[in-house]
Amino acid sequence: MFTIIGVVVVLVAVIVGYIMHHGNMSVLIQINEIIILVGAGFGSLMAGHGMAGVKGAIQGSLGIMKPDPYTKDAFTDLLKMMYQLFNVARKEGLLGLEKHIEEPAKSEILGKYPTFINNHHASDFFCDTLKVILSGSVGPHDLSEMMELDLEVAHHHAMLPAQAIQTTSDAMPGFGIVAAVLGVIITMGKIGGEAAAIGESVAAALVGTFMGILIAYGILSPLSKAMELRLQSEGMYMNCMRHALFSFARGEAPITCVEFARRNIEPTVRPGFTEMENAVKEKAA
Repeated sequence: MFTIIGVVVVLVAVIVGYIMHHGNMSVLIQINEIIILVGAGFGSLMAGHGMAGVKGAIQGSLGIMKPDPYTKDAFTDLLKMMYQLFNVARKEGLLGLEKHIEEPAKSEILGKYPTFINNHHASDFFCDTLKVILSGSVGPHDLSEMMELDLEVAHHHAMLPAQAIQTTSDAMPGFGIVAAVLGVIITMGKIGGEAAAIGESVAAALVGTFMGILIAYGILSPLSKAMELRLQSEGMYMNCMRHALFSFARGEAPITCVEFARRNIEPTVRPGFTEMENAVKEKAA
């Protein structure tokens, strides 16, 4: 949401400043320049990343318009959920986890936490790792390496839409120059005509450069950064599970497992130890 607000502030500031200099808004409305910039930018995005990249960029852009799901409550719920499951294993043994991880959506524990259960990567990562632990065929340190590999591959894939938008952003000033050069070429054909007509043609050509730079640094670059920051939140959520699962695989107590996870959360959304302890005990009760 703040990304959209920020972009609006940029556009309003530029337009208001232009008007205060007694600028004519009709001069900035150059449909031909817009077609060149938008068409070239879209074609560049498609050429470099394919239709899958275009679709991912659109979905990622729409995704940041929604509130960040990884709030303090979401992390607290994650800690409570993991504590409950680890407590089941402590009381009933590892086999007591099977009914919860085979069909997570039907689990009486996992099903209570929508942020977790609706994130298919998170639920698959958590449940698949627990299945590996239940098999007893992988040691804790090998399990840690396996989880790191999983998260690294997933992060690389998730970053592709943000990288695609940033690449397009880097190209937009160049496309703005292309639009301006084309305008200058047209202007050269008008030399010898009226000075006012030549001036209008030069102004129209310069609009291409202006729009290319504005789109790059005022819209696309902030959009790419916002998508990257959203992925950092998701990465922190996934790493919470990784640290808790590694601690669980080493045979540590449930409260110790979730404390390892809690320490991975950044301070702005991290629940305090007492707050976490009260939450998990209340849920367990």
